[in-house]
Amino acid sequence: MGLNVYLSGEIHTDWREQIIEGAQGLDITFNAPVTDHAASDDCGVAILGEEPDKYWHDHKGAMVNAIRTRKGIADADVVVVRFGDKYKQWNAAFDAGCASALGKSLIILQPPEHDHALKEVDAAALAVARTPEQVVQVLRYVLTGTLPG
Repeated sequence: MGLNVYLSGEIHTDWREQIIEGAQGLDITFNAPVTDHAASDDCGVAILGEEPDKYWHDHKGAMVNAIRTRKGIADADVVVVRFGDKYKQWNAAFDAGCASALGKSLIILQPPEHDHALKEVDAAALAVARTPEQVVQVLRYVLTGTLPG
């Protein structure tokens, strides 16, 4: 059995690379949004034309990025959503909600200080991890039945 895993959420740290590296040798295909922040913000106007109003600039980018995000979540067996220490990650919460609504297996990766704010998101998840290594351990167990250690 193989897994298609979509890695959503925070883009300012290397958590995705840690999971991908830790999962070497497992039958997993990883997908993710565009993590180049500038490219993600500016893709709409770069492709579809400039906007004088920042709202429409951002809106165009969000729509173009949604094509990739929707496809990635729809095709995923497991969706991992990372909520980081900085920034309000409303898009991550939206992705978690979409994944849950589609019946996807959801793993949330968050620091303890977000527990209260994310209690409804966490309630929809099948696992809430604190570290990328814990995510890898969950994926390894799902695929092989092997416990850490």
